[in-house]
Amino acid sequence: MRILFLALLLLGCTPAPTEPAPRVMPPLRSVELRTSDRPAPRGASLLQRAMLSAHAAARAEVGLPPLAWDDTLADHALAYACTLAAEHRFEHAHQPMGPSREGENLWTGTRDAYRYDEMVGSFVAEKRMFVNRPTPYFSTSGQWQDVAHYTQIVWRGTTRVGCALASNDRDDTLVCRYSPAGNVVGQAAF
Repeated sequence: MRILFLALLLLGCTPAPTEPAPRVMPPLRSVELRTSDRPAPRGASLLQRAMLSAHAAARAEVGLPPLAWDDTLADHALAYACTLAAEHRFEHAHQPMGPSREGENLWTGTRDAYRYDEMVGSFVAEKRMFVNRPTPYFSTSGQWQDVAHYTQIVWRGTTRVGCALASNDRDDTLVCRYSPAGNVVGQAAF
């Protein structure tokens, strides 16, 4: 892990700082209500807690057990987040089909402006358009992309998650990786 971190740092990647900033405001429910220009709190342990908490809450709402944190998935997420940030790109990774494929959720926004719970909250908010039908027919809009972040979170067969954040001069990029991958065509989330 330390070697991967150093290699990514040498490649110009700026992973999330390891020490969280002091919290100066109570949690907000909506990104539009932000009343401070201060950077959002950061740190690896804060990221892990926020991601596991939000994922567990979403899964509990539909009667599913929480996901376990997986350091290997987090390492893969960090490597890809650094690539996206360095190249100013935003697109899903090209992965081989098969059992080694990892599920993936991506988020990007203005650097240091959003808290981790706001980032993952955008994935969970897709629940409002979700219907538990087989993939890709699980969205009330008729567009599977409108709920695919949420369905990956609540996919019954998924047991592990790892997330990471990387930044460039303007944006933060969050990548979450999941195993086993969800959103399998022809199957329902739960």
